Amino acid sequence: MAVEVKRKQNESVEGLLRRFQQRVLQSRVIFKAKATQFHAKPKTKRQLKEAALRRKYLRNKREYLQKIGQLPPDGQTGNFGAGKNQYIKK
Repeated sequence: MAVEVKRKQNESVEGLLRRFQQRVLQSRVIFKAKATQFHAKPKTKRQLKEAALRRKYLRNKREYLQKIGQLPPDGQTGNFGAGKNQYIKK
């Protein structure tokens, strides 16, 4: 899990630091440390089933709204998905 970077000949400190940061990001050391920082209780079977049903319902609803023309097809929202749910009436 240790990340090691050796300084190349005629390499600046900034370049060495940049390579080290890239290596740390690629090894996902920080991600793993943050993930294990707090204990998360495992989800029960009931919670998993409810989440799956919720996803299925939302997927079907989105497909229906796209089919009837109230929601633009995927990939045509523009602002990186911002406002994606503005067409869904609650």
